[in-house]
Amino acid sequence: MNRNDVEKRWRDPAAFRAAVTYVVAVVVVAGVAFAAAMLWHSRVAGVLVPVILFTGGVGALIQTYRVWRAEGTWPIWQGAGWFLLALFLFCLGVPVAVW
Repeated sequence: MNRNDVEKRWRDPAAFRAAVTYVVAVVVVAGVAFAAAMLWHSRVAGVLVPVILFTGGVGALIQTYRVWRAEGTWPIWQGAGWFLLALFLFCLGVPVAVW
């Protein structure tokens, strides 16, 4: 499957489902940490929220590299990684908001 990187036909439903499932799982885990931080006023749980999102974003970008090396549909995973990293930046204030 030799594909030009500038080609716009990146349709791969299985890879899309896998990336969406990964993003949803990371966001749910971060949401549980956020709920714990707000419920118990725990700064440790508050710090976990951006840490979970950052780790998830880096994990998605590592998967992007793996899929790229296998000549697969890597932009789907790159989008997932950038989404999680943007969410990480948005949630950097959570530990401060706990107190």
